[in-house]
Amino acid sequence: MRPKQAFKQHLRGRSEGPRLPLVASVLVFGALAVLGCVPGAERREASAPPRWTSRAIPEAKGEVKEVDGKRVQIRYKDDVFSAVTANFEQWPTYAYSETKKFPPPSRVPMPGVKGDPKKGRELFMSREKAPCTGCHLIPGDDVWPAGSVGPDLSVIGDRRLPDQYLFQFIWDARVVLPDPSMPPWGTSGILSPEETRHIVAFLQTLKGNPPFVPPAEKDPARNPHTRPRVANYWGDNLDPANNPAILLAESGLAVWSTKGPAGKACADCHDGGLEKAMKGVATKYPRYFSAYGRVMSIEDFLTVHAPEKTGNEMLAQSPAHLAMAILIKMQSNGMPVSIDVTSPEARAAYERGRALYHQRVGRRNHACADCHDADRGAGRFAGGRVLSLAQNGMTKHFPVWFTIPRTTWSIRTRFQFCMLPLGTNYLAADAPEYADLELYLTAFDNGKPLSVPGIR
Repeated sequence: MRPKQAFKQHLRGRSEGPRLPLVASVLVFGALAVLGCVPGAERREASAPPRWTSRAIPEAKGEVKEVDGKRVQIRYKDDVFSAVTANFEQWPTYAYSETKKFPPPSRVPMPGVKGDPKKGRELFMSREKAPCTGCHLIPGDDVWPAGSVGPDLSVIGDRRLPDQYLFQFIWDARVVLPDPSMPPWGTSGILSPEETRHIVAFLQTLKGNPPFVPPAEKDPARNPHTRPRVANYWGDNLDPANNPAILLAESGLAVWSTKGPAGKACADCHDGGLEKAMKGVATKYPRYFSAYGRVMSIEDFLTVHAPEKTGNEMLAQSPAHLAMAILIKMQSNGMPVSIDVTSPEARAAYERGRALYHQRVGRRNHACADCHDADRGAGRFAGGRVLSLAQNGMTKHFPVWFTIPRTTWSIRTRFQFCMLPLGTNYLAADAPEYADLELYLTAFDNGKPLSVPGIR
């Protein structure tokens, strides 16, 4: 069967997998504060793979360069990436070679200045600082969308908590609680002592009438604790009229059939045509490759396999790279994910990925688990979107068409975007660290059917 026919036949036999949102939003709400605490998961160390030279497009390498006398990270030009201009290189990343450490917990005496509730509310709502409403509800029709990752603070003033206690909790909750998800706003330098004092003054004004009774809601949807949870439905993700990523995949047919400088095309080495040769392949990835000493996703493998066999360069995150990844994965649609997590190499990678998932990074000192574990943020609103539960599976639809930036992302692009709200520079898209993290997350999808490309 010719590639074009295989592609069309695959669409006719498409399979619908369960749709669960991967993340709360492509907005910066995704990694905001939670005023609470739960114990961290047990973490085990596993030896890291060797250093890797990235084979990605420049925007996907995560490199920091000097531009016009200023050090900046070279990022994607999509609005959701370019909107974050800060260079976070002073803060810890997920790199296995990372040596930077987040500052230890700190106590700071509350300044003697009189707190200004008006300034405090402005700071609480400030997008440049957080905003705190990404996780906490307060009164006001202008508070939309508010989150529920942290507790409702609408009547916190009725609790008569000491000013110094609230001040310390905001400044650095690690002094009060073990392993909190609440970012250390003061220790990180995001809030000054005076700004923290103003927020405390504002919180003390939040009282009910009668006490402990929040004001009645004009719009129940404003309150994340009463907001209806409507499951997102983007339509048939395998309908070319509904999902532009399928058109990108169709362009991969030319890449599959085109001979490179080595005189070979992908089609020359894979007998039986695209559909037969690639059927079931995607269900086994990510997987460990002894030849490279690391775990690789299909996307990672294409960056080394294509030039080795055809002579054609296939840089990670390039259009041809994404097209081929989608095209190959589509041939396994409807088949259950079945990655190896039991061999010694795979198990070591799984443990490294699990450690990364719980590792705190960036200026906000956050971890993936803060948003995606059941006893933390998962299932709650961060801003206007519900955070997904990692254990329900997050990977089986990637690459996906993202409706807000209106472009196709691999799961590595999603990882890279998640880094920015955490206040940390992202690694290269093909970094071994992200491969281990992807393997850990994909393990939760074992037994579930692939349905690529997805829509979010």
